[in-house]
Amino acid sequence: MAVRDATTDDVDAIREVAERSWTADYPDILSRESIQEGLDDWYADRRIEDSIIWSRALMLVVERDEGIVGFAHATWDVDETDGNILRVYVDPDHRGVGIGSDLLEATRDRLFDIGVERIKAMVLEKNDLGNAFYRGFGFEKTDTQQIQIGRESYVECTYTLDREG
Repeated sequence: MAVRDATTDDVDAIREVAERSWTADYPDILSRESIQEGLDDWYADRRIEDSIIWSRALMLVVERDEGIVGFAHATWDVDETDGNILRVYVDPDHRGVGIGSDLLEATRDRLFDIGVERIKAMVLEKNDLGNAFYRGFGFEKTDTQQIQIGRESYVECTYTLDREG
């Protein structure tokens, strides 16, 4: 299993992993309309491409023989002290073998390597698996806030991990 930087050739595969993940994970959390609007907004071709080429963004993918099976997306502030893990998704058919862990570890390490001191990760409050995932890596819940996905409002948790001294 190889974690690598995404390229613009990976846009369709990243969108497909996102669609399969949202469809599997969110039907009990988000309305069908919110799922579709969130996918249309956050995973439009241009938005994914921008995330791949932007100088303060990191998009990593895991590729197996059959193609891209997971991705992580992170950004960091101009002063490079705060980083944000925006997404870690693994295709539902490829879960349980450490792909998500590999992606999170690689993303965390890359952010710390560029000088980020604190990483924030956001996950919907009702996403029990996502919340447990970040807690399992030592992230601590530090905030909650209302966010909009489509036309509906949801509670999102922010988890924080500080660079170890």
